[in-house]
Amino acid sequence: MAAKHSVREAKTLTPGHDVRLCSTLSDEQETMIREVISRVADKWSLWALSELAQHGPLRFSRLMDRVEGVSQKSLTATLRHLERDGLIKRTVMVQVPIRVDYDATDLGRAMVAEVHPLWMWVAVNLQGVARARRTFDRRTRVQATAEIG
Repeated sequence: MAAKHSVREAKTLTPGHDVRLCSTLSDEQETMIREVISRVADKWSLWALSELAQHGPLRFSRLMDRVEGVSQKSLTATLRHLERDGLIKRTVMVQVPIRVDYDATDLGRAMVAEVHPLWMWVAVNLQGVARARRTFDRRTRVQATAEIG
């Protein structure tokens, strides 16, 4: 049976409702959910999508400048996947030379808005994460030294 909850309803679900909603999903729907989450959580997708949501439409080269470190091949694949999932749109303008622009769709902008609180949580808690990393790295070095010596 397919889930019949709207996005608005899903935002108000309690943990008990979450279980009931998830129990109505088919195996195919659960697989698709995992695919979409994996896609937007990959190295480049969320960054590219947020740049387009904030600054789009952008030509490929401008987007590549904004997503520092991404290769042309990786950005091309990322944009193709985001377009397939309906999160961005690709517009070809017939002119000389041909112009291709990318922009976030309403669905893509909605996703960025949902991820923004997570981004802000990380920004607010960055010092605590850095402190935990230093503690972990120190402890790991001490353990490695004890094992060697």
